[in-house]
Amino acid sequence: MTREMLFTLALGYLLGSIPFGLVLTRLAGKGDIRQIGSGNIGATNVLRTGSKSLAVLTMLLDCLKATAAIVTAQLLFGRETGAFAATGALVGHLYPVWLSFRGGKGAATLFGILIALLWPAAIIYAAVWILLLLAIRISSVAGMSAAISAPVAALVLHSTYFPMLLGFAVLVLWKHRANILRLFQGTEPRIGRARA
Repeated sequence: MTREMLFTLALGYLLGSIPFGLVLTRLAGKGDIRQIGSGNIGATNVLRTGSKSLAVLTMLLDCLKATAAIVTAQLLFGRETGAFAATGALVGHLYPVWLSFRGGKGAATLFGILIALLWPAAIIYAAVWILLLLAIRISSVAGMSAAISAPVAALVLHSTYFPMLLGFAVLVLWKHRANILRLFQGTEPRIGRARA
């Protein structure tokens, strides 16, 4: 692995590990998001502070930090470094060193990766996410289904990113394991209700 690739991996991790949900809720005087609802730093839990605008902003920033990492890496060192920046960004979001490696669940960050690396898959991802969220109002199901759509779309598009996106989808599902358990138990709440 070249120095450029190591640098872009580190760049992706540093940008990906910025906990926007935690930072924004503290700046807004909402307290520590880790002490609210599920304790997750992502947009769904930020919504439980009662601020839709903070939740939307968290989702956008969690998405765009990955896009920014990839675009920056590619501009500096070439297109082939995008995958390394993407990997760093997702791992940084899921396992930020600043928060004892307890990060978000990755749905928004994976979307940001697709925007930069495979935009047709990003459109499919967004459609799956939004349609399921509107239809069943269970954030975890929408996010996991969207994540699964990424490698499927890559396969259909004959993209070389398929193996990487398959790995990313598995990571997102792993971070949702508590949600999966609650889905099987029938206790996973819908958006607008208590804990998810």
